[in-house]
Amino acid sequence: MVSDERLIVALDVPNALAGLELAGRIGDAAAFYKIGLGMLTGGGLALANELKQEHGKRVFLDMKLFDIGATVEAAVRGLAQYDLDFLTVHGDPQVVRAAVEGKRGKDMKILAVTVLTSLDRADLDANMIRSGDLREITIERAARAFEAGADGVITSPQEAAAIRALPQAAGRLIVTPGVRPAGAELGDQKRIATPAQAVADGADHIVVGRPVWRSEDPRAAVQAINAELASPQAQRPNR
Repeated sequence: MVSDERLIVALDVPNALAGLELAGRIGDAAAFYKIGLGMLTGGGLALANELKQEHGKRVFLDMKLFDIGATVEAAVRGLAQYDLDFLTVHGDPQVVRAAVEGKRGKDMKILAVTVLTSLDRADLDANMIRSGDLREITIERAARAFEAGADGVITSPQEAAAIRALPQAAGRLIVTPGVRPAGAELGDQKRIATPAQAVADGADHIVVGRPVWRSEDPRAAVQAINAELASPQAQRPNR
């Protein structure tokens, strides 16, 4: 089975043991895993290290760091020692600059969160975030994150094409959560697309969680997504 590294499987399970068991069931069908904040107290960093060092997997640590610059820089410097591939921070320029400084000398990519894919305009209003079209705000935050030095951004598939078209996006990564195979439940995601559509619109990587770990056969679920990514509909070059 040939895995497709454009697919990042989210190990959104309670602890490291469950994450390792899920990765074992998927086997060589997946090469790239995301470990999120929810597993941090359940051995997430230990799992990241084991997947990376003992199983040869790529690892995306989704911490969405947000704090004063000195704290973000120190946190990133510590996490960079784990030889991770991707790490997320919030896309505020001062946070991005601190994270870039913290990972100095390491290959780990800093990905800036634009607007969470679970949010819509009503959520932004409730959070007292400035008025305006959510899509335009997302694109502007992406541009500012790139200018601050981010290696890439996290954005919904619905903004991927517009962000890919930004001059600042040249050579940068676009990673899209909120991806659902046709027929899958939406869960708490509000701005979604299918795997093929997300890649065709400019995503370098897609993140899929629930449709895999809720499946009775996670390996088969991953294989189906890999097949979709191999289809003509997902083959438009992103660079």
